[in-house]
Amino acid sequence: MSSDSLQLALGPVLFYWTRERYADFYREAADWPVEIITLGESVCSRRRDMKLDDWLGIGRELAQSGKQVVLASQTLIESEADLRDLRKLCDNGEFTVEANDQSALQRLAAAGLPFVAGAALNLYNPAAIGVMARAGMQRWQAPVEMSRDDLARLLADCTAEGLEQPCEVFAYGHLPLAWSSRCFTARRHQKPKDRCMFVCQKYPEGLALRTQEASKEVFTLNGIQTLSGACQDLRHEISDMAAMGVAVARLSPRAEGMAEVVAAFDAARHGKLPAADPLALVEAEVCDGYWHGRPGMDNTRLHV
Repeated sequence: MSSDSLQLALGPVLFYWTRERYADFYREAADWPVEIITLGESVCSRRRDMKLDDWLGIGRELAQSGKQVVLASQTLIESEADLRDLRKLCDNGEFTVEANDQSALQRLAAAGLPFVAGAALNLYNPAAIGVMARAGMQRWQAPVEMSRDDLARLLADCTAEGLEQPCEVFAYGHLPLAWSSRCFTARRHQKPKDRCMFVCQKYPEGLALRTQEASKEVFTLNGIQTLSGACQDLRHEISDMAAMGVAVARLSPRAEGMAEVVAAFDAARHGKLPAADPLALVEAEVCDGYWHGRPGMDNTRLHV
């Protein structure tokens, strides 16, 4: 597959933004050179500014602009209220759902609905991918820590077994690493989780967690979610991705500079990315360690 045919996808916004920021962001995104846009709250059910109807409204507008729209399910389901919201999401009747946990998977498969398998489902082998394909999976995301070599072998094995569901790779953004029933951002502000006062909205790109010497940002705290401190940036790997059979490169939204990120990846897939392209697209450290089979926070291009 040539890199020209590789699609770009915007993942769901992982951070907690205001309604106005969401509206402005997706109004701009409608004109960006991305084929797929995933909407919805995938992190915390307490982020209630946007309801399902709001996401559906944005989705309809994006669909009219020619985008393929997907609705993301929550990754950590903690209550009956979460399950009720999940059922409504899965039964939306308009857009494909990205299943990010087993409860979403069960609901969608039982209803015979097609779905996208999120990276949090941890698909590491053809057997698991085959089970998902028979359940209705249309596309799957590789685990964020999977290396290029391991993914190439997995894709080759899937092809040999006749499993042709497209693969999506997390190509840009803070890597989602873990979820917890505790809210780390609320704890930082000495507030209980159920009375958090939505403090994570103060951090539209997450809360940096640094080493004690404050020399390096090791993680990004985002409510109950822990992300990498650096942004994964695989724009220079786009041609290799396409050659091994990756169909979609996912770009995780940032509050600032996202139009430049999308433009750089669009240039990369069309072979127009200059060799001397600056490493940092935005004001954040970058990494690509997992892709190269190294510690995730490594940036191998510093040694090129």
